[in-house]
Amino acid sequence: MSEVTTTAASGPVSARLSFLDRFLAVWILIAMGVGLGLGRLVPGLGDALAKVTVTGVSLPIALGLLVMMYPVLAKVRYDRLGSVTRDKRLLIPSLVLNWVLGPALMFALAWIFLPDLPQYRTGLIIVGLARCIAMVIIWNDLACGDREAAAILVALNSVFQVIAFSLLGWFYLSVLPGWLGLETTGLNVSVWEIARSVLIFLGIPLAAGFLTRKLGEKAKGRAWYEANLLPRIGPFALYGLLFTIVVLFALQGDAITSQPVDVVRIALPLLVYFAVMWAGSMALGKAVGLNYPRATTLAFTAAGNNFELAIAVAIATFGASSGQALAGVVGPLIEVPVLIGLVYVALAARRYFPSPHPLSAPAAAAEEGPAHV
Repeated sequence: MSEVTTTAASGPVSARLSFLDRFLAVWILIAMGVGLGLGRLVPGLGDALAKVTVTGVSLPIALGLLVMMYPVLAKVRYDRLGSVTRDKRLLIPSLVLNWVLGPALMFALAWIFLPDLPQYRTGLIIVGLARCIAMVIIWNDLACGDREAAAILVALNSVFQVIAFSLLGWFYLSVLPGWLGLETTGLNVSVWEIARSVLIFLGIPLAAGFLTRKLGEKAKGRAWYEANLLPRIGPFALYGLLFTIVVLFALQGDAITSQPVDVVRIALPLLVYFAVMWAGSMALGKAVGLNYPRATTLAFTAAGNNFELAIAVAIATFGASSGQALAGVVGPLIEVPVLIGLVYVALAARRYFPSPHPLSAPAAAAEEGPAHV
């Protein structure tokens, strides 16, 4: 995705963005409109797109996600990951936000907004349990977050997802509602299904990005790699993102437009969730002394959700036409425009963070050139 400069915050945010990034929200809205139109106007398109799946996710969506994530992960400087793993101000808040506060907040919002709609409520709780490992990398890069920190936090979320998803699903759908005298629901999902989703949607692009950088730098050096190769593969992140959005909206275009009231009811708690998680995480990052890039990474990794896993689990457990599956689908449909909006909010908020010291690793990364998303 073209250039997002990482110079100090001065002047209007839009003036520091390239043409493509300045109007990214427009391209995303167009992609959403095209997808909805195709879903409504082309009979059987949704069924055809959903016929071939990877871990319960449409193959075109899976391919779009892989293309979207690869260029960003090829930009990560893997030799700098050590500085991230030593930063407890980042790692501990991230674990608490993602695996304690995030699921608890979604549980509360689901019951507050959807007490009379158990299928949608269950679907939202599942969305809250699935922490983001894919699109968050794009939002973080667009907002000039710390790429190395994003790679570490996404990997950490992936490990916890394999270990904790089923356990948290049991707790939030069966145990906690029982303690509170509320309706309980069962969730039967295997650890292997979750691990397979993580291996495909994170493992493949991560391995490809790591090998691309390692082999490229070995052959031509870092300067050539970052000045020549990265600008060539960078735009494919935008192409993959827009393709994924078109397919996603085409798949569910008929369901969305034929059940607008249900979609709005599902969307309301999601809007509150994204706003509270992102703003709270950004404020927490500043409070504990993180610089702008790492506070931004903390905020986006805490606010995003792994819709691929949520949809796959909902379909496998409750069926493709279930209310739980629809709630899972509405999740990314709301998340995409909201988080792209929060990218612009984050860029505008840079002025409230102190400028990093020129010798610090994040600052050095910022000063070596523009961030080609």
